Amino acid sequence: MRRTSGTALTAATAVAAMALVFTTGCTTKKYVTSQTQPIVQGTNELDDATAANNRAIHDVDTRAQAGIQQAQNSANQAQQNAQNATQAANNAGQSAQEAVNRADTLASVIGNLENYKQIGDVSVTFGFNKANLTKADKDQLDQFGGQLSGAKSYILEVTGGTDSVGSKQYNYELSDRRAMSVVQYLASKYNVPAHKFYLVGLGKDVEVDSNKTAAGRAKNRHVEVQLLSNANDNGAPTQGTATPPGTGSGAPSAQ
Repeated sequence: MRRTSGTALTAATAVAAMALVFTTGCTTKKYVTSQTQPIVQGTNELDDATAANNRAIHDVDTRAQAGIQQAQNSANQAQQNAQNATQAANNAGQSAQEAVNRADTLASVIGNLENYKQIGDVSVTFGFNKANLTKADKDQLDQFGGQLSGAKSYILEVTGGTDSVGSKQYNYELSDRRAMSVVQYLASKYNVPAHKFYLVGLGKDVEVDSNKTAAGRAKNRHVEVQLLSNANDNGAPTQGTATPPGTGSGAPSAQ
């Protein structure tokens, strides 16, 4: 009886041990699964987020490239428009320079000059040995240019000069460049026909003040434009008109 009981006890113990091992193994698997499942899920979610982020970056990059290209196209078009405007202004200025009338005196090219009345004028000055218009000069010319659209049967007498520094020939050329700066500005911005301009008496001997003082020399570095009209009160031209371009006395004398 004792031997049989010992054998049964041993068998029972073995069965219990196996059951314990089986139970422990199942518990371990469940624990591992419970611990790894959130990690796997988190990894999957991270992969999904990364893919979504990459798609978003790609979309943003595509839109950015499209925006850059559109901006570049707009910039190119603006540059082309600016070049076209500059070319048009240059063409207008070139036409003015080619067709402008030059004379020693206005009376030599204008018939019945006494019928013309001055209805406006403007004067701009230049720096020493300079022929470019400053912003202040352009502002003055713009104020003057506003009168041109309403003027009837008019001409523009343009006189200019230099101070006494330098040779007569150089100063003639310099005063001519100054006068043409004014002519080209008015011609291009206000669509003034070239034949309306009469360049008169350019050179260093046409003084508006004494060249013995710095202030006087500064005043002599100038270009003056006079707006003359022979229209009567009704706006119709009176008898006597300007001689057509090309029939004047040629290049102005510095004397």
